[in-house]
Amino acid sequence: MKKNIKLISITFTLILSAIIGFVSIEIFKDYGWTIFLVIPFLIGFLPPYIVGRFKDISRNESYSLSLLTLGVAIIGLLIFAIEGLICIFMASPILGLLVWFGSYLGFKSNTGKWINPTNTTIGIFIICISSMSFDYVNKPENLIPVRTKIIVNTSIETAWKNVVTFNKIDEPIDWIFKTGISYPTDATIKGTGVGAVRYCNFTTGSFVEPITTWNEPNLLQFDVKEQPIPMNEFNPFWDIHPQHLDGYFKSYKGQFKLTKVSENKTEIEGTTWYKVDITPEIYWKTWSDFIIHRIHKRVLNHIKIESEKQKNNALQQCV
Repeated sequence: MKKNIKLISITFTLILSAIIGFVSIEIFKDYGWTIFLVIPFLIGFLPPYIVGRFKDISRNESYSLSLLTLGVAIIGLLIFAIEGLICIFMASPILGLLVWFGSYLGFKSNTGKWINPTNTTIGIFIICISSMSFDYVNKPENLIPVRTKIIVNTSIETAWKNVVTFNKIDEPIDWIFKTGISYPTDATIKGTGVGAVRYCNFTTGSFVEPITTWNEPNLLQFDVKEQPIPMNEFNPFWDIHPQHLDGYFKSYKGQFKLTKVSENKTEIEGTTWYKVDITPEIYWKTWSDFIIHRIHKRVLNHIKIESEKQKNNALQQCV
């Protein structure tokens, strides 16, 4: 058994992780502490802990064994069409940290003999159950605002027209949009004033935005009635659609606020209010804030270019 103990430790860890992950995602419908903290910790902790109970294992061997287990787990996620490369990449910092921490504790538990095997098993079971229950009862309540500003060298009236609707935006050069993250292409509107419906079109579909405030040319506010998936996930083996693409990130409302700086200078502030139902929220909020800022900048830069182009064309006609 000692000869195969590494293989046994990896296999046991992966099976246990798969069971816990299935319960969390398929039954509790949660991508939370269990998925992103508990499972990575177990992947790091269990292999060196199990092996160390049967033979001596060094710290470096513990780290290597845990990283190997993580690598096999990632390959399994891809082969079985459970996840894609982009979300694995986004999760990799927190996964790596928890696997390293778990591996260190797994190694120390054997060198110091300060963890009882029976107590460890009971502790792991309690942690897994409590983490899933914590995910289940702790849902995001408050909307998260993301604000982005830009200065446009044109009149507020010209800027307003390009805020309400805008034509086709050039293909992005921003690296984040090369990964499959959805990005805006153009915007149209049906009607004017409160009650009109704005359609902000993305590469994965359209945001349907009923207008709630039409204070021309200073403030345009809207709710989000419908929204497309936030990205097209990439998997080298299959076309996939992970559950977290549906409803785990949700935009609720938005606005464009225009402030007249001078006759030919306008400040435009775009704001999106959203919720992210993936925890730890502080970690995933960092990613979502970054992506929303990039989306805002793509739209605002296009509005700036089009508005200033229209101003220049008007000046040339006057000349």
